[in-house]
Amino acid sequence: MTDINYTKLFKPELTPKEMLEAGVFGGYYFKSDISEYPKTWFKKAKISDDGFNVNLNFFNVKSGLTMDHWISKGWIFPEDPLGWFQWYSRYSMGRRLPEIDKVQIMRWKAFGPRHKGAILKNCLKNDYSCRPRQRQGLLQWAYNPFF
Repeated sequence: MTDINYTKLFKPELTPKEMLEAGVFGGYYFKSDISEYPKTWFKKAKISDDGFNVNLNFFNVKSGLTMDHWISKGWIFPEDPLGWFQWYSRYSMGRRLPEIDKVQIMRWKAFGPRHKGAILKNCLKNDYSCRPRQRQGLLQWAYNPFF
């Protein structure tokens, strides 16, 4: 049996910069600590300096689970204490941690098709008001929510 090349499976539809500009995580994912990331990512980003702001999310809804839930599921690693988007941001800048990359890529791969399928099954084509939480979730996992 051959090993799967997980990095070849990972084909995000959006860059971290595009996600930040669209509006994700209530503008407060990095909690104002953006010093390690390219400044260009934040020129048009929707960012909050004083906490989560649902109005900064593209679909103006809260989408996602709490940090406590992420921790209880074992989805937080010491290398990326803020979670998946921190991992993805660092990955997109060239950092590679093969074991963690594998886990995070498989989490990404499991998320998109499930939520896209639910939208396709339950929404009329081009009705972007249908299932806004799932669409916001897709956006927060680097999937284009408009299909």
